[in-house]
Amino acid sequence: MIGWAISNRMKQDLAIRALNMAVALRRPPPGCIHHTDRGAQYCAHDYQKLLRKNGFNVSMSGKGNCYDNSAVESFFKSLKSELVWRRNWHTRRDVEIALFEYINGFYNPRRKHSALGWKSPVAFEQRAA
Repeated sequence: MIGWAISNRMKQDLAIRALNMAVALRRPPPGCIHHTDRGAQYCAHDYQKLLRKNGFNVSMSGKGNCYDNSAVESFFKSLKSELVWRRNWHTRRDVEIALFEYINGFYNPRRKHSALGWKSPVAFEQRAA
């Protein structure tokens, strides 16, 4: 998980903030594939314009196809079962801090994934580089 943002509404500004974070952290080379589902926030003009500006090749799920985005679906299942459903949340700031700690302190550097040969995302990426 590279770029993320939270909000009480699923709008294009949320997707744009997450994309901007990912681009700022990784500076992907032109031609990187950016895959999403067909949500309105990802089809929005400003979001698509930002993808083109950063040189992404845009890929979207087929209509009604929930299987081609399985890595992201798996992440959200893990996030919910390992973090979200285990606590009561009092403020959005509490959630934001917990998400930062989960993603950067556990999920990316330590959580092992069967799809990555039982390596963490950080270890897999370092080995692939």
